Amino acid sequence: MTPEEQTVQQQVAASGSSFYYAFLFLPAPRRAAITAFYAFCRQIDDVVDETTDLGVAKTKLDWWRGEVQRTFAGDPQHPAMRALWPHVPTYGIEARQLLAVIDGCQMDLDQSRYLDFNSLKTYCHLVAGIVGEVSARIFGQTDAQTTAYAHTLGRALQLTNIVRDVGEDAMRGRIYLPINELQRFNVKAHELIKRGQGAVDPDFKQRFGALMRFQIERALATYDEALALLPATDRRAQKPGLMMASIYRTLLREIATDPQLVLTQRVTLTPLRKFWLAWKVQALGRL
Repeated sequence: MTPEEQTVQQQVAASGSSFYYAFLFLPAPRRAAITAFYAFCRQIDDVVDETTDLGVAKTKLDWWRGEVQRTFAGDPQHPAMRALWPHVPTYGIEARQLLAVIDGCQMDLDQSRYLDFNSLKTYCHLVAGIVGEVSARIFGQTDAQTTAYAHTLGRALQLTNIVRDVGEDAMRGRIYLPINELQRFNVKAHELIKRGQGAVDPDFKQRFGALMRFQIERALATYDEALALLPATDRRAQKPGLMMASIYRTLLREIATDPQLVLTQRVTLTPLRKFWLAWKVQALGRL
């Protein structure tokens, strides 16, 4: 293992991400490739989440666009890209895919609201659908239809993130729940920003709960849609994605028991429970 691969492996393990548990069961070469790709995605995501100055964040994303071009010219500089570059030809990873992920994160800098679900789907396509597309190739895709599954699964995972992170995102001034759906359930943006506290109507919990149940049901339906698209010939190879589906669907059901929690804390599953859910898919093939 190269020093760059060791670095990105340590970063993924330390992150506590659910993806780590899905990667554990992969053969070493595929695990190295997906870990490097995940490290790249984390770097891009951190630019948006951890850089408070908008101009600095945009400059950093421009640097990363240049880094993608340098990498595909054979001269990667960042450890994540040096770790990823050897796997690019093996798994057919394309520069346009990495640039699309950057463009998706650029949307976080350019807008903080989405008018309707179709607008949100565009964002999900870039930051999650494309990620699913690359991941499916690394996992061992053999059927072209698997790409549609991967895009849909990526959207389902991103919708889960949006549900889980409503409070955290509101603190950053971002509300991913579509405006027309907030209006439908009579939930105001300022109520989310205040995280359900302070001067809000006494029936906020009921209104917010109805809104979140709608979001959760749509996300769960999207997982069903994705699974229906997965060709049987690729089901074994795509087990890491199925592990993520199992972990995230379980998380959604946890949130559904008390949606109000997402306003004040990050709802998570324990590491042992994540490992158990991943193992069930690996050993038994069950979600």
